Amino acid sequence: MSHIVIIGAGQAGSALAAKLRSSGFEGEVTLLGAEAVPPYQRPPLSKAYLLGDMAQERLYLRPEAYYAENGITLRMGTEVTGIDLAAKQVQIGDEVLSYDQLAFTTGSTPRRLPAAIGGDLEGVFTVRDLLDADAMAPLLVEGKKVLIVGGGYIGLEAAAVTAKKGLSVTLVEMADRILQRVAAPETSDFFRDLHQGHGVDLREGVGLDRLLGEGKVTGARLTDGSEIDVDFVVVGVGIAPGAALAEAAGLTIENGIWTDEMGRTSDPSVWAAGDCASLPYGGAQIRLESVQNAIDQAEAVAVNMLGAETPYHPKPWFWSDQYDVKLQIAGLNTGYDRVVAREDEGARSHWYYGGDRLLAVDAMNAPRAYMVGKRLIESGRSPAIDVIADPDTDLKALLRG
Repeated sequence: MSHIVIIGAGQAGSALAAKLRSSGFEGEVTLLGAEAVPPYQRPPLSKAYLLGDMAQERLYLRPEAYYAENGITLRMGTEVTGIDLAAKQVQIGDEVLSYDQLAFTTGSTPRRLPAAIGGDLEGVFTVRDLLDADAMAPLLVEGKKVLIVGGGYIGLEAAAVTAKKGLSVTLVEMADRILQRVAAPETSDFFRDLHQGHGVDLREGVGLDRLLGEGKVTGARLTDGSEIDVDFVVVGVGIAPGAALAEAAGLTIENGIWTDEMGRTSDPSVWAAGDCASLPYGGAQIRLESVQNAIDQAEAVAVNMLGAETPYHPKPWFWSDQYDVKLQIAGLNTGYDRVVAREDEGARSHWYYGGDRLLAVDAMNAPRAYMVGKRLIESGRSPAIDVIADPDTDLKALLRG
């Protein structure tokens, strides 16, 4: 009987296993997870879960019983120690697990601060897994002082949660502006105003020189020479693809685990999906760090493992919740040269154009703009810039044009 092994029991791994079964695969499916809990959602960790608004069981993507009921062997708390591609074997300590096909859904890992600048002090956290959130939650006490390092979406979400809990929040971003890598200045301006309006001490163009303390963090020295007292630190300086195991096995690595448009790696029996995998898009190998891609790519890989040979063409979308603002993003803004801002009854949206082509939309509490923009982008349609810029334009009418 054919045996498919999936390494990584997160969003992509769970989706891949479920799709194999719903697509009629009757062989063995083994899902290997390093954590001691069933596959769960990660986005709420830095939002509702950390705020105490969501119980742990509600994080689970599927009830634990689902896996056994569907003939999926879920092994939690399992560390894969090596892979022999020639023998088609996965090593788990002294145990050897043979496979016919293998999938990597190993996600990503947070970048940590170097130990040389205090990164290993007690009280320094990332927000990537359940253990991180559980360790941090008891410190969310009104009046405590927290330093957020990094002004990307993870850092801003952490700032929003801690500010809502009544903490004194300082956020430092070494770049000239928050969200510089992922958003236009107009979007950065919106979120800067939002956070400052909630009392966050937001410092752009200022980095962390080093953390201070003996054993436990008590303060920080910043690159402008200032020092601040802190009770704990949240680090949000990006993530790295979980590709070490694949690289050690000899698979091609290019911005993560290289895959073709089917999701197949450089070994024809091995596949990859989610944050760990790069895929061809616009002439480059890109990674899409999103729930949408983790699910869609994993499901595409599942049917291709069963012989479908159907190329995966991503339709990117993302979201972020901060205070009472829901940011929804459609498309990828890479290569934009103009941004058009729209105000619709208090809702705001930013439309990214590369020449005359609509590339992406950032929608802040603007679900109509998001929905219309997403459908336009996915259908390859680009309204004229002056049409989008006109506040009297009925966005929904653009879908009928």
